[in-house]
Amino acid sequence: MASTPDVRLLFGPMLMGVFINMLLYGILVVQTYHYYQTFKRDAPWIKYLVFYLFIIESLNSAFDMAMMWQALIQGYGQPPKFFPTLFAAEPIVIVMVSTPIQMFFAWRIKLLTKSNILALIIVALSVVSLGGGTYTTALIIKIKLFARKPELHWPALVWFLSATVADVMITAVLVMTLSRRKTGFVATDDAISKIIRMTVQTGMVTAFFALGDVVFFMTLPHTALNFLWDLSLSKLYSNCLLSTLNARESLQDLTGYQSQQRHIVSSGGNRRPEERIDPPAHILSSSMYELDTHKVNRDMEYGVTITKIVETRQDPVSPTQ
Repeated sequence: MASTPDVRLLFGPMLMGVFINMLLYGILVVQTYHYYQTFKRDAPWIKYLVFYLFIIESLNSAFDMAMMWQALIQGYGQPPKFFPTLFAAEPIVIVMVSTPIQMFFAWRIKLLTKSNILALIIVALSVVSLGGGTYTTALIIKIKLFARKPELHWPALVWFLSATVADVMITAVLVMTLSRRKTGFVATDDAISKIIRMTVQTGMVTAFFALGDVVFFMTLPHTALNFLWDLSLSKLYSNCLLSTLNARESLQDLTGYQSQQRHIVSSGGNRRPEERIDPPAHILSSSMYELDTHKVNRDMEYGVTITKIVETRQDPVSPTQ
């Protein structure tokens, strides 16, 4: 007869995961509020995506708190034989968040690289992850017992590995593409470097947590230590997207320098040469972060627009002929 599972190894990591989940939810609330206050002119579909993610994440946080109430309060003193009822919602909620976000970044990569293949690979990986998460939810409902947790390993492995590969691929493609857009101008290169750092930080953190979930899931099958990573994963995806969208404000401040200078040089006699110099405006494009696909005429997809120096000399003919 199987021994009773250790409550500390089952519900301890789950409780810590819920704590992290709630902390990240607080950050998400602030980021969502800031987004809607700052970017009122964004495309409607992006606003709908943010609203959808906020609703899903709010439900996820409520489900997680109810799950721990059932496990620790209602089930107090009882052997932890079954998964909490609402635990089955966790995998499907995570992929309902991660899949549209990964597809969003696939769309951005298509704009930047003009490559349908790269975008389709990322979309395919996100769909595989969606299938793995959905099947994991169905299997949790079916098996119910903590003792049968190892039966979840293969669908969960498909789910997490495909999501991890997609996240790493998104990060690598964006970093390589943006690195090639450096121009040698300090303002532009500083802005691109900031985007690259933000891309690595936001992209790799989700991949790291997903990979940690896989490692703990496979190496410690009879504990719940993987839930320390799992229960905060969806919030990481949403916060990464919101931080990317909200970062446009600081990028605009960093790269919004535009100026015109007129220099008039006078000489004796009737000749009055005029020299006009328009210095370079090293402007980070808004297509990638303002997400305005109608500005294609300014090469917005590629991230950088450079205005050349123009010198115009006017030497008018003397009116006395």
